[in-house]
Amino acid sequence: MATDPHALFDEWLIEARASEPNDPDAMALGTADDEGRPSVRMVLLKGHDDRGFVFYTNLNSRKGQELAANPNASLLFHWKSLRRQVRVEGPVERVSDTEADAYFATRARDSQLGAWASDQSRPLDSRATFEKRFQQIRSRFEDADVPRPPHWSGFRVVPRQIEFWNDRAHRLHERRLFVRDGSGWSEGLLYP
Repeated sequence: MATDPHALFDEWLIEARASEPNDPDAMALGTADDEGRPSVRMVLLKGHDDRGFVFYTNLNSRKGQELAANPNASLLFHWKSLRRQVRVEGPVERVSDTEADAYFATRARDSQLGAWASDQSRPLDSRATFEKRFQQIRSRFEDADVPRPPHWSGFRVVPRQIEFWNDRAHRLHERRLFVRDGSGWSEGLLYP
């Protein structure tokens, strides 16, 4: 049995990338506003190491605002083809500007332009309005590199606990729970 939950996650993610028909890096992100009202949406994992799990977004989006008000989150990876899940819970922190700039530079140009054009999560009167704005942004950055917008960055979920769930017959599932304590990780099992 692996005792390092990050190493185990990496093993499972490699298997998911080989078996999932699309988006093995997709994860449900759960947040709550300052009054504790929950919200969930799918995002893509863009980095993982011993520090945590990274995704990127518009800081003015609903999730960005909720994380600013309540910097805690949960993640859920569900790999149906493997009949596995991974749950992650913990506080969030912003990634450094250097990390955000480096990731932004790897995005497709139209995705970079879209980050400038979109007022993510805000009301939109018509698709035509957004498409017009996108074309204006495209013209603005014609013949130039597209810098990362100041309202766009990443968050890292710093796990306090990680649960690995394996489907078993008759709903007798296996659940392994890793909890971070002062000296590292402790491991235990949960009833299904």
